[in-house]
Amino acid sequence: MSFDTEFSQIDSLCMKRALQLAARGNTHPNPHVGCLIVRSGEVVGEGFHPLVGQGHAEVFALRQAGRKAKGATAYITLEPCCFQGRTPACTDALLASGVVRVVIAAEDPNPRVRGKGVAILREAGIEVSTGLLATESARLNVPFFHFQKTGTPYVTLKTAMTLDGKIATRTGASQWITGDAARKHVHRLRAHAGAVMTGIGTLLADNARLTARTSPVSIRQPLRVIVDSHLRTPVDCLAVQEAAPDRPLLIATTPLAPVSAETALCNRPGVEIIRLPTNTARVDLRSLVKHLAAQEINSVLCEAGAELNAALLEEGLVQRALFFIAPILFGGVEAPGPIGGGGVEKVSDAIHLAALSVKRYGTDIALEGDIAQQ
Repeated sequence: MSFDTEFSQIDSLCMKRALQLAARGNTHPNPHVGCLIVRSGEVVGEGFHPLVGQGHAEVFALRQAGRKAKGATAYITLEPCCFQGRTPACTDALLASGVVRVVIAAEDPNPRVRGKGVAILREAGIEVSTGLLATESARLNVPFFHFQKTGTPYVTLKTAMTLDGKIATRTGASQWITGDAARKHVHRLRAHAGAVMTGIGTLLADNARLTARTSPVSIRQPLRVIVDSHLRTPVDCLAVQEAAPDRPLLIATTPLAPVSAETALCNRPGVEIIRLPTNTARVDLRSLVKHLAAQEINSVLCEAGAELNAALLEEGLVQRALFFIAPILFGGVEAPGPIGGGGVEKVSDAIHLAALSVKRYGTDIALEGDIAQQ
């Protein structure tokens, strides 16, 4: 689908508003989409996709516009769907509404939609313009675009460390390195992630819950994933005790784990255990990522310790890194850093980050960037 380039200032302002609306949704595994209906310079309808299984942005905007949609222009941040999925096709709603022009930011990378939604609208005589703020729309949906392109989840490695590069003291204490503002942001990230992953070491050290605890309360919880090759996850830990059908917990283990431990853990509703191939007595992470992809998990936030972080990086499974740096010092040769494993031999072998951004959360600094392709 070729992008058009001639847009008015009004078009740009309307699409910016549609993008603002799109960001309000908590839509995993669906993309964030916003829609604005404008007739004679007046906004007559606004909408966004709030949650998977609920109406899409176009439906809410057209419903608000009502009869005023006839003869109007629809601004949509992503190409409208053209097939019956969890909800009806949005192209049908647009055709029935009487809109005469549709401005679309980005093409939907889903092969079932890509280019087809635009073609349906144009064949019906609707004027369709594409490519307005396409980069901004794609940026809003990086995990979705990545998943559609590769078939694998978009993995973000998140860690919190001291200014001298420690994720815990020499005794293993780590709560809390960062302040309240940084932790609140992490909970927001969890709320929008498909899954939150950690290793058994972090679970045992912190009794991690891995839930999204936001205010207002998150309308959905991510799948919580524990990588535990020998199934040492305690039945009485918070992650297991808080498991429920709407708050699922997946424990990835190996054939080495005792059956008795699996039986005890599976008695808890919401707990699922999968035995994956083992690689040197550890869970095969590529198999785990494939399993998550099969469950429509398109984004993973990894909040783990040094060894799982290193293993994910060594396997080339990480797309983004987010490091929170607190203005404190732990010291200690035995205090762990964020990346374990064997490490690189030469400076030239280092993993590089690209498209860096730096933000401040209270007294903490967040450094974030894409894992550069070698």
